[in-house]
Amino acid sequence: MRTVLCFGDSNTYGQVPGGGPLERYNVEQRWPRILETALGAGWHIVEEGLSGRTTVHDDPIEGSHKNGRRYLTACLQSHAPIDLVIIMLGTNDLKVRFNKPPSEVAMGIGCLVHDIRGLSPGPAGHDPEIMIVAPPPMLDDIKEWEAIFSGAQEKSHKLALAFEVMADSLEVHFFDAGSVCACSPADGFHIDQEAHRQLGEALAQEVVAIGWGNG
Repeated sequence: MRTVLCFGDSNTYGQVPGGGPLERYNVEQRWPRILETALGAGWHIVEEGLSGRTTVHDDPIEGSHKNGRRYLTACLQSHAPIDLVIIMLGTNDLKVRFNKPPSEVAMGIGCLVHDIRGLSPGPAGHDPEIMIVAPPPMLDDIKEWEAIFSGAQEKSHKLALAFEVMADSLEVHFFDAGSVCACSPADGFHIDQEAHRQLGEALAQEVVAIGWGNG
């Protein structure tokens, strides 16, 4: 049995576009479960999505628990040994309150990669495989969220390249979610049920393509 940790924000949690913070797609509709189903027997998916989660920033409004780095260590140790960590974060780092360019959001992702390798929570105390997933770009119309994310739309289109450069430099896997799905026009930055399906099935192909041998 191989274990995959899916570490993300509201688009891993499965928040319904245009809905309230607790309006969530059913477990079988969310991309981590679709990934597990597509991979088939022998794979265990740990779904770890939190709405509002950042890479490395304490949120002065929503709370320090939204800092992905604060929770990652406990999460890794709770579920070890882990064969693969999939990180899909970055959208919340683009909020006005953080004032970060895409390059620094990518650096935050890089910090999480370094933390994972510092713990070596893979089988037999080795490093797990790591995959950075760039979230799909935000739409221009983000409804009532414009004040919170003002200017984030343009930055979001630059995340994939920044993340790919970071992934290459750290020699980890990379996938651009925007290549297979898009955010919903219901609010402009969450993915809908069909996008969850598209992302989960595409990531299954990426996971298989890593090449696992017999170990």
